[in-house]
Amino acid sequence: MKTWVIKIGGAVLNTADAAKALFDVLASQEHANFVIVHGGGALVDAWLKEAGFVTAKHQGLRISPNEQMPYIVGALAGCANKQLMSQAIGAGHKPIGLSLYEAGVVVSEKLKVLGQVGQCSGSCHSVLPSLLEQGRLPLVSSIGFGEDGQWYNVNADEAAAAIAKELNAELIFMTDVEAVLDANKQPLHQLNTQQIDTLILEGVIQGGMEVKVKTSLLAAQHLRRGVYISSWLKPENLVALLQGEHVGTKITP
Repeated sequence: MKTWVIKIGGAVLNTADAAKALFDVLASQEHANFVIVHGGGALVDAWLKEAGFVTAKHQGLRISPNEQMPYIVGALAGCANKQLMSQAIGAGHKPIGLSLYEAGVVVSEKLKVLGQVGQCSGSCHSVLPSLLEQGRLPLVSSIGFGEDGQWYNVNADEAAAAIAKELNAELIFMTDVEAVLDANKQPLHQLNTQQIDTLILEGVIQGGMEVKVKTSLLAAQHLRRGVYISSWLKPENLVALLQGEHVGTKITP
């Protein structure tokens, strides 16, 4: 059975029944395994604001000081993860919530200036294969741990790419736009390394999308096959992708 790693943004939770619609699609696919990796940026922003913290970003990544980590971990590994579990159960799945550590990914500090932001730097024993054999649906938050037990906030796109590499799985990034857009806001059908470098240099791709596209390219290079960026706003997009159709932007190595 083919295994798919599907990354969904936390914004899914802000749209009525969006997560349920995606889980309904997965429930209809009998001959595939799925691992869901999720973020939750909007929820983290809300929790930090309510606690009196100011949110800052550096090159599209959230700066995560140690004093903010309990709120970040609570929002991502706690509230967002369990909201998704609720939707998955409602769609007939048997979900189980995990951090990156249980999923077999070891994390280390990315940059001092970013605080407790981590990068996927190694592997450890993963429970994912055995969970998939049991028919469970892993829901992996982007909270990771280092070998010393330090906790880290990891970019969810990077987390999904690392898990796909470990499982040698197909990888789809589900975002809130139909595809990567060009300078005229038109969708780009396919992108390679040279095109990506040019669009970043021209400022067409920037911020969070820059991180997503760079991560997609690295994943495509490691997996030696195309990686898709598409929209969760239309569940039929996911159906098409799972059936081998080209929807959204294909990032090629």
